[in-house]
Amino acid sequence: MLDKPPDNPKSHGRNAGHRDRLRERAAIGGVDALPDYELLELLLFRSVPYKDTKPLAKDLLARFGGFEGIGAASHEAIEDAVARSLGYRPGKATRAIALDLQLIFDVTRRAAKEPASKRPVISSWTALLNYVRVALQHEPREQFRVLYLDNRNQLLLDEVQNRGTVDHAPVYPREVVRRALELSAKSMIIVHNHPSGDPTPSRPDIDMTRQVIEAARALDISVHDHLIVGRDGVASFKQLGLM
Repeated sequence: MLDKPPDNPKSHGRNAGHRDRLRERAAIGGVDALPDYELLELLLFRSVPYKDTKPLAKDLLARFGGFEGIGAASHEAIEDAVARSLGYRPGKATRAIALDLQLIFDVTRRAAKEPASKRPVISSWTALLNYVRVALQHEPREQFRVLYLDNRNQLLLDEVQNRGTVDHAPVYPREVVRRALELSAKSMIIVHNHPSGDPTPSRPDIDMTRQVIEAARALDISVHDHLIVGRDGVASFKQLGLM
């Protein structure tokens, strides 16, 4: 295996021609017209300057199941995939490529979060769903979060209350409400994920939600919804008539 890209002038020329043609297609037709692997190719051009990035793009999408899977993967997993695909020995070059990819997806996550944090959450349903899906859809372990809102339904804080196993994250209703009081929150939205992929609420999910609602009601704090995120979609307790 190689520590760095081979210095092959002929290969450089062929790749440069392909890169120019792909950039021109993107500029004329727009990036929306490109398939996923070509869009990822474009992103990888800067990280892998002299090697054909099409096989790497296809390998990454296949290994992680798409863009969201790549974005949720650990640095080590991405670096390993890059090394295997390019035939490099893990080292400075593979670390740099993995870091570049993580930076791209971290920027995407922050961009998805901005609309929910800058506008009233309740009136921005699409932005809210997009945010929670990006944040939790590919989490390998269950995570319990609370979006705390002010009296105008502006987001005060998105806080991870607990992380758990592949199928359970402990929840303490009193702690959820105590944190709302500390933040002077007037309402909240509960969010957690099902790593199994199926967002259907379980009986413990329903029971826990009712306990949080009762604890919050005693202090005049509203619970607007409980969202469960899975790879198959997002389930809303309010829409399902469970609250």
